[in-house]
Amino acid sequence: MLSAFLTGFVLGLSLILVIGAQNSFVLRQGLIGQHVFFVALFCSLSDALLISFGVVGISIFLSSYIEFVSNWLFVISSIWLASYGLFRLRDAINGKSVLIPENTSVNGLASTLSLLFILTFANPHVYLDTVVLIGSVSQQFPANTKIAYVLGASIASFVFFFSLAYGAKFLSPIMQRPIAWRLLDSFIAFVMFILAIRMAQDAEWF
Repeated sequence: MLSAFLTGFVLGLSLILVIGAQNSFVLRQGLIGQHVFFVALFCSLSDALLISFGVVGISIFLSSYIEFVSNWLFVISSIWLASYGLFRLRDAINGKSVLIPENTSVNGLASTLSLLFILTFANPHVYLDTVVLIGSVSQQFPANTKIAYVLGASIASFVFFFSLAYGAKFLSPIMQRPIAWRLLDSFIAFVMFILAIRMAQDAEWF
């Protein structure tokens, strides 16, 4: 149970740390101090919903075929995790990851959440990470521990988004330094490689 929770938490947190439009938007809202709670809550609940859908949906879809496709599923997950780790390692070496929020105008709550909805659900990587990848990795756990896995991944989203939104004013000067992103990308790459090895072992590659 604890292993499933920690795997979900670490995987969810590692995937969500990538620099992107959504995270930049959350950071910006934290910097201007507007709709911070609702922005963080919306992102967290959206992730939790997609994660739950991915775990339940893939579990139901594969319930009758899991013996035939589980190894291939683990192989695909392992390759994707390793590839993702290589991208993060590349960014850590190149030192190109710098997050500087744009200065934008102040909007009302409705328009803010509308824009956030588009940034969240119009991004194909969101579905790839939360539904496909997190859902696929969940197949290594028995049915009675999948809830712990979903909770771990979902709580990681809540921790990240609320920390980013409310800690933006403290994080921004630090995360504008290339060395900070080098360290962060290196850590993410390390986690991805560990998870990729675990998936490869489940696929009986070695």
